Amino acid sequence: MQDSFAITRLLNALFGGPVSSLQHAVGIQSTPATAIDNPFTLELLVVLGLIVFFIIVRASLSVENPNAVQQVSEMIHEAIGGQSEQIIGHGYERFQSFVVCIFLFVLINNLLGAIPGIPAPTTHPVVPLGLAVLTFLYYNFHGIREQGLVGYIKHFAGPVWWMAWLIFPIEIISHLARVLSLTIRLYANMFASDLVTLVFFSLIPIAIPALFIGLHVAVSVIQAFVFMLLTMIYLSLAVSHEH
Repeated sequence: MQDSFAITRLLNALFGGPVSSLQHAVGIQSTPATAIDNPFTLELLVVLGLIVFFIIVRASLSVENPNAVQQVSEMIHEAIGGQSEQIIGHGYERFQSFVVCIFLFVLINNLLGAIPGIPAPTTHPVVPLGLAVLTFLYYNFHGIREQGLVGYIKHFAGPVWWMAWLIFPIEIISHLARVLSLTIRLYANMFASDLVTLVFFSLIPIAIPALFIGLHVAVSVIQAFVFMLLTMIYLSLAVSHEH
C-alpha cells in the first residue's frame, strides 16, 4: 500500500474524525488516520487548482490585450464548444460549462500519473465510478427537465409501439450499462498506462521511461476526450425530441 502524502496526513489530522464517522454511517470501515486517501487528496487539489484558474481567467479578461491564460482558456472553450455544437446541437451552450469541467478534471487527474511516484487518481476505480455516476445523473436530469418525466420515459420504448414490450427493458439495461462502460473504459486504460510506465521506470530509470511518459500523456488526453465525447453524446440523446 502506498504511503500517504504529507498533505493527506494533514487532511486526516484536521478532518479525519468527521469523515470517518460519515463513512461508518454508510457502511465504510475506516479510521480517522485513513479516512481520506491519496486519490481524494489529489482530486481535491485538482478542483482547487481549476477554481483558481477560472478565477484568474475571470479577473484578467481583456478584449484588447488578452494574456496567455485567457488565450489558453479561449482555445479550450472554442474547441469544446464547436464539438458540443456538432453533437448536441441547438442549446448546447447550457451544457458547455459541465462538459469543459469534466474534460479538464479527467485530463489533469490522468496527467498526474506522468509524475514519477504519483499514481493517477483515475487508476483508483472509485474515481471513474464517481465521474460516471455524476455524468449519468446530470444527463438524465436534463433529459427529464427537457421532455418531462413521462416524455423521457417514453423514448425508452422506441418508435414502434407494438415492440415497446421488448425494446423498453433492453433500453433500460443498456442505459444503466453506460455507468459501467464509462467507469471501466477510463479505469482500465489509465491503470494499464500507469502500470506500464511504473514497470519501465523500475527496470530502466532514465531514457526508455521517457517514451512511456509520452505515451501516458497521449493516453491521458485521449481518454479525457473520449469521456467528454460520450458525455456529449448521452446529453444529445437525452434532450433530443427526435425519437
